[in-house]
Amino acid sequence: MICENIGVKDNHLSFAGVDTVALAEKYGTPLYIMDEDRIRHNCRAYMKAMKEHFGENSFPAYASKAASFKRIYEIMKEEGMGIDLVSLGEIFTAHKAGFPMEKSFFHGNNKTFDDVDNAKAYGVGYFVADNISELDLIGLRSRSDEQSGLPAKKQKVILRLTPGIDPHTYDAVATGKVDSKFGTAIETGQAEQLVKKALEKEYIDIVGYHCHVGSQVFDSEGDVYLNAATIMLNFGAEMQKKYGVEFKVLNLGGGFGVRYTQDDPYLDIEANIAKLGKHIKATCKSLGIDVPQIIMEPGRSIVADAGMTLYSAGTIKEITGYKNYVSVDGGMTDNPRYALYGSKYTVLLANRMNEKADFTADVVGRCCESGDIIQPSVTMPKPQRDDIIAVCTTGAYNYSMASNYNRIPRPPVIMIKDGRDYVAVRRESLEDLVRNDV
Repeated sequence: MICENIGVKDNHLSFAGVDTVALAEKYGTPLYIMDEDRIRHNCRAYMKAMKEHFGENSFPAYASKAASFKRIYEIMKEEGMGIDLVSLGEIFTAHKAGFPMEKSFFHGNNKTFDDVDNAKAYGVGYFVADNISELDLIGLRSRSDEQSGLPAKKQKVILRLTPGIDPHTYDAVATGKVDSKFGTAIETGQAEQLVKKALEKEYIDIVGYHCHVGSQVFDSEGDVYLNAATIMLNFGAEMQKKYGVEFKVLNLGGGFGVRYTQDDPYLDIEANIAKLGKHIKATCKSLGIDVPQIIMEPGRSIVADAGMTLYSAGTIKEITGYKNYVSVDGGMTDNPRYALYGSKYTVLLANRMNEKADFTADVVGRCCESGDIIQPSVTMPKPQRDDIIAVCTTGAYNYSMASNYNRIPRPPVIMIKDGRDYVAVRRESLEDLVRNDV
């Protein structure tokens, strides 16, 4: 199996030690299930490795765009994680979950007045400024606090830069190139201009720099992080020398890959972080600077392999001489990633795991779109109506990207901890769909 929390017992697929068929019967389908123990295991792997190899003041900040709901933030709080937030909705959800917001990082390339004002009101710790326009906005809203009679205080700001690295991932998730939608480029000289601009802002405290090179980076591309760190450390050292900007924090973003199929390689998080830590310390020594506090922002590699989606099979269509289709009771509304990126998944017939896999079909959804495909060319035992079909490694970017297209309610999220299941997010009802209609 692609992950150690997946197994087979009595011809049924098990996940986190629980019978998936029993879960489907209990809660219905489509159904997101998440392994809380695996989430905690992944958090602790990052936490231990980062403190050991980067220093005790370093920590991982969960990139909550991967999966955002209250229970996730409660778990992150309990594990001592920071969090990466990209919208007012994520900020509000984390706040409602009781997360200590001083350990939060507010990202985004187009923050609004309301975003900045509310983020400040909810106590967000760090603003990650993407560009000069955002820097102006953060400074303006901070000054307006004083003008409104509120206590004036400097806002901690991290500048998001693009180091000019192509990690050879999907173009849609590559974010470190010079011409990226995100960040300000070092290569063009605009990053230095961003630093100079920030120094002019009375209510902004530049504490460091951020970069993010992309997503699904494996060991074979391990030099991506080393190269990014080299570029960022050199830039930070230069700005410290030229302008006296103290280089306190280096946030290297996220992006380590996860296994979606048997063809994907294993990635040793601890070994990668150890290699990166050694490189950072050596580079800092050669530059004559102290090692800054290192932050990383894992998202996918925290929750992806902790998730699975269960469906019920419906129509089985065989087009003689062409191809076969197996339709399920979900689709691109609960997993749009194949439609967006052509993402690969491992798909299993959960209630007949020991039977011969001799039927190949495209597993497709129920939406009125030809592109509503979960996974093409899946080989499994020939399904029958109401068989349970499982899609593995769906903990990241499935629930968080889900929609109500075709007015389809979103599935619930069921957490499993110590072999027991509980509801983290309720299934949407038809009434939920019209709740905001006037």
